[in-house]
Amino acid sequence: MSATASSGGRDGRGRGLPSLALFVGASYLVAIAGSAAASDAGALYASLERPPWAPPPWLFAPVWTVLYALIGVSAWLVWRRAGRGARTALLWWWAQLVLNALWTPLFFGVRQYGLAFLDICLLLIAVAVTTVLFWRAHRAASLVLAPYALWVAFASALNLSLWIHNA
Repeated sequence: MSATASSGGRDGRGRGLPSLALFVGASYLVAIAGSAAASDAGALYASLERPPWAPPPWLFAPVWTVLYALIGVSAWLVWRRAGRGARTALLWWWAQLVLNALWTPLFFGVRQYGLAFLDICLLLIAVAVTTVLFWRAHRAASLVLAPYALWVAFASALNLSLWIHNA
């Protein structure tokens, strides 16, 4: 096996676990920041008037735990490929991560449901753009993002409903 093959690419970006840990860790930092900004999120969510299709409060933690891992893995796959378009795709990935980080403090921290809805709509756009760019750079990475995109679309509808019913 050649040195290039063993490192996973010409520039060595394919190295496994350290770079994977970096991308997944960046994703989980968003979760940690959100938790710090909204320590009473479960109680607040339970107190809101919710539509009948709203998930129970206990479901969010396991869903987001899986989604943050997928978000990190998807970026790692694109970064490893580091081909044409990867830089732009990863910039969009970072942009969606920032928008994701802003949502929890807006919704639960300062209870600005309308601003949170604006943020999650921008997040949905950023996730869609990221998914398309990931498709061009690494199709599997794009597919890994699909559950996240679907959840953000669902969460956008839920945010809108909560805003309307609790304004």
